[in-house]
Amino acid sequence: MSSLAEDVSHHAKITKTILLNTGNVQQKKEEIRDYLYKTFELEEQLYQTLKEDNAFYLRPEVLRHPLVFYYGHTASFFINKLTLASLIQKRINPRFESIFAVGVDEMSWDDLNEANYDWPSINDVRQYRQTVLALVNSLIDTLPLELPLTWSSPFWPILMGIEHQRIHIETSSAIIRQMPLAHLQQLNTWHVCPHYGEAPDNQLLNVEGGQIQLGKDKSHQTYGWDNEYGKKVADVDTFSASKFLVSNGEFLGFIEEAGYQQKKFWTDEGWNWVQYKKPEHPLFWVKKDGHYALRTLLAEQEMPWNWPVEVNYLEAKAFCNWLSEKKGKTIRLPTEEQWQYLHERHDIPDQPDWEQAPGNINLEHWASACPVDHFAFGEFHDLIGNAWQWTETPISGFDGFEVHPLYDDFSTPTFDTQHNLIKGGCWISTGNEATKHARYAFRRHFYQHAGFRYVESEQPMEKPTAMYETDTAVSQYCHFHYGPTYFNVEDLSAHCVRLCMEKLQDKPTARALDLGCAVGRASFELAQHFDAVTGIDFSARFIRIAHQMQQKGNIHYELIEEGEIVSFHEQKLSSMGLDKNQQNIEFIQGDATNLKPQFTDYDLVLAINLIDRLRTPAVFLENIRHRINVGGVLAIASPYTWLEEFTPKENWLGGIRKDGEPYSTLEGLKDHLGAHFKLINKPTDVPFVIRDTRRKFQHSFSQLTIWQRIS
Repeated sequence: MSSLAEDVSHHAKITKTILLNTGNVQQKKEEIRDYLYKTFELEEQLYQTLKEDNAFYLRPEVLRHPLVFYYGHTASFFINKLTLASLIQKRINPRFESIFAVGVDEMSWDDLNEANYDWPSINDVRQYRQTVLALVNSLIDTLPLELPLTWSSPFWPILMGIEHQRIHIETSSAIIRQMPLAHLQQLNTWHVCPHYGEAPDNQLLNVEGGQIQLGKDKSHQTYGWDNEYGKKVADVDTFSASKFLVSNGEFLGFIEEAGYQQKKFWTDEGWNWVQYKKPEHPLFWVKKDGHYALRTLLAEQEMPWNWPVEVNYLEAKAFCNWLSEKKGKTIRLPTEEQWQYLHERHDIPDQPDWEQAPGNINLEHWASACPVDHFAFGEFHDLIGNAWQWTETPISGFDGFEVHPLYDDFSTPTFDTQHNLIKGGCWISTGNEATKHARYAFRRHFYQHAGFRYVESEQPMEKPTAMYETDTAVSQYCHFHYGPTYFNVEDLSAHCVRLCMEKLQDKPTARALDLGCAVGRASFELAQHFDAVTGIDFSARFIRIAHQMQQKGNIHYELIEEGEIVSFHEQKLSSMGLDKNQQNIEFIQGDATNLKPQFTDYDLVLAINLIDRLRTPAVFLENIRHRINVGGVLAIASPYTWLEEFTPKENWLGGIRKDGEPYSTLEGLKDHLGAHFKLINKPTDVPFVIRDTRRKFQHSFSQLTIWQRIS
């Protein structure tokens, strides 16, 4: 292993998230540096459990990348965010920062096709990680720091990188836990709880109702992800909650009474999963010779019946339905409000304020779960730690939610009613994950180190509905792409595609690339003409809408009419005649200036209103020819609105004075593309209209130039 992993101690595992408002500047820099190095050390300790480098390329979880991806991903994340924040001007390894960029959830725009990856050697990735660490360390010395640290601080992307890395330490441990033991080795730093035995009898305990406020404000003393901020006030009716997390022993009753074989206990989604996966027991259980064992991180052991069962949401929900029938009561999982209310009633110290973790969390006790009756909080046990706790609540933002501009795809892709919240942390939850405000969500069939507590409650739950997109920029683009025309101005995407197709008559139309596709209109237009279309945008918020339109055929959003008055809108592909061939489109999140290698061999690349929003448009123009077949076409539409907030002035393609004379962007395009492309149309000003409010519109023009690759 690398030098990071040599002589690491147990101390590296016991760290706490940074307070944003204490100490002086130099002390805070040293705290962040220490937190950074210990995070890298902890990650190295985890990967030391792999016996040989070949194990990095295995894929024990089919819905995840092989571990080589995550090993490189956490380092490349720093570079991608620091680049986006303009804190560094040059990438370390553009190829790594492309192939290691995205891959957390099995969304349709995730690329899990192994044929698209030529993974680098582990030694190269180790060296890359060392280089990234050295760079971030140097930035800690040189970047200005003011206290308290806030979203806008240049140190925020560094903290973001560290906390992101700690998330992946946990999620990677869940992947390693599924890897064949022959590829793993035992290490003393990952010691399993030695206490196990028979399961205690669980029971429901009464919880008097009251009011709860969720969310935290921007002045909170610890780092937070975007979904933690904002405010929600809710009334919680009196309910009963189980004294313990559901243990392996308690869950065994569900298995022995054929719970996995009875459709009546499962949601439709759950039963479809059962029919597909055909499970007979939880993922980490191992059945041998009629007896059950448990797979821990690095070994199999005799079943600890008094440890929490670790299941996905679908299994937890089915168990609750089974128990409801058995007890004749309304048993279900807690809502987020009920979980938070139970937590608040017990005055639990929050990380990093505790002297020692009051539960099995933050790696302060064991590298495994422990008995469900080991950590008491009054009458209840494991109110934090041991195993994450599934809730009935699909994640969404609180009032006041806003995305952080450096990470717009952290939460918004999960606001689709398909991701349920887990709360409370588990034994390997560290950093931000081990705080009471942490809100993480997974698809309901996913596995983490997650279990559940059940409640008896008659309080109606909020039902997730088709969400109206309220993000102003996204809503505006939804209307721009799919809404009605104004002032008899044709839709920009449709207009540009029509003009491109006029130039592509008698030319191949196998593959098209829509770069900067936003919410996808041009991709759907291109799909009417091409056999395969790729839509790529940097914003996950936009890609999510495009994907929803592709899958459901409609989108919902709200628009500002005036002041605080809004209107609600639905748009359908069928109303535009675009409800054919959408299965030929692949929507991907990506960086136009640093595309993955597989995006090549296109007959048309279309870039609408993109180049004047790129940091390095010249890099884009230099590299894009390698994506286009000789004879293929590059179409660029842009209003040439150069702004230094997007593109440093020294990188503008035009709109400047050169040698004292005006130098237009069209001249810049000709200079950059002339060696390998020829202009095949008369540059055309294409009008477009964007609606701001009911009475305010932007009427603009994009100049469309169409270039044929000649060499």
